[in-house]
Amino acid sequence: QVHLVQSGGGSVQAGGSLRLSCAPTESTYRSVCMGWFRQAPGKNREGVATMAPSSGGSWYRDSVKGRFTISHDNSKNIQYLQMNSLKPEDTAMYYCARSGPAVCEFDSWGEGTQVTVSS
Repeated sequence: QVHLVQSGGGSVQAGGSLRLSCAPTESTYRSVCMGWFRQAPGKNREGVATMAPSSGGSWYRDSVKGRFTISHDNSKNIQYLQMNSLKPEDTAMYYCARSGPAVCEFDSWGEGTQVTVSS
């Protein structure tokens, strides 16, 4: 479990782009998995994109495929979520998360950053 700090949220018009960043506040172990989640008002938190840095494998929610890209800068230990062609339905609080070094179970979370997309 590590403390994760996020940045990059904001308000944009539909069709616009944003890039979210997330990094631990201290040097830490290598996480098996990294991911991004979001929660809209009145809805449960849902996975948006995840990746396993060691293998390069990634997963995306169907609704964001082709528009969002998860990545990791190994040298800086920063994970990103590039969001393009944003839609109003993408409006939510976005959270980054990381797993421990052994299994892909998310146990470290950022405090969230708001993304608002207007039509």
